[in-house]
Amino acid sequence: MSDAPQRKKASSAFHIVAGLGSGAVSAFLLQPADLLKTRVQQSQASTLTRAFREILNGPNPVRSLWRGVTPSVIRTGCGSALYFGMLNQMRQYATRLPAVPIVSGGEVKPATGSSSALPKLGNVANLTTGALARVAAGFIVNPITVMKVRYESTHYAYKSLAGAAKDIAAKEGMRGFFAGFGATAVRDAPYAGLYVLVYEQAKARFGAVATTGEHLKPATMSSSAPINFASGVVAAVTATTLTNPFDAIKTRLQIAPSRYGNMFKAARMMLRDEGVKSMFSGLSMRIGRKALSSAFTWTVYEELIRRAERVLV
Repeated sequence: MSDAPQRKKASSAFHIVAGLGSGAVSAFLLQPADLLKTRVQQSQASTLTRAFREILNGPNPVRSLWRGVTPSVIRTGCGSALYFGMLNQMRQYATRLPAVPIVSGGEVKPATGSSSALPKLGNVANLTTGALARVAAGFIVNPITVMKVRYESTHYAYKSLAGAAKDIAAKEGMRGFFAGFGATAVRDAPYAGLYVLVYEQAKARFGAVATTGEHLKPATMSSSAPINFASGVVAAVTATTLTNPFDAIKTRLQIAPSRYGNMFKAARMMLRDEGVKSMFSGLSMRIGRKALSSAFTWTVYEELIRRAERVLV
């Protein structure tokens, strides 16, 4: 039996707190990119340059770029807390299923040389847990997402979140707060699943490149952060590009649900009236925001977990 100290696991509550902090900070820093994406996707006539110029030429351009930052921070912070909390629980559960985890000495551990502080799972388990956790978290925060998108859009003149909530409830009822959830789920499930899958694969490959000699060196906090960040960028770009059509449809449904009806009708109308390019509107902004947001959030989250577990040793 080894005399080496066993690393204790960070509590489920700490996973939630780490997700909350990393998500809230990234949402605040990247709100201008999210707002510009909404403005580009709301109309076929809008372009990134035009949307940016309209904001700069308007009153209080700096403040306008951070319009909707409060719901963004709440949504992303709470969403990240729920996502990472549930993802951790699902991954821990998956490690107890036969043939799912990589097991060493009866205990699931990150692979030697891995930059991950989380259990190492197979591709199918990474894909499945990422998708399920994201859809569950997305359902809970969807009302905040609807208010955020409408608050950012020029189609509405909401002056506060409370005003947006009252208007939606009065005109559309509770159903209005879940507008676009179908498209959101169809987008988020493959996005999150692909993200976790590509992220873990990229970390393994970057980790192998970063090592020297014949044997892999265990990752340290100083060496793991750049690997995790680069892996996050690769994963976000890949997953974002493949799922952008669902994001474009989701935005239309949340802004004008009475016009577009459902995601199938919205897709037909967008393709008929605007062509295939409408499915990729806002892609550059979404890639820029997602690449930075996801990479930053995951890097901070994993480092917080790693630091917590080092303290608990």
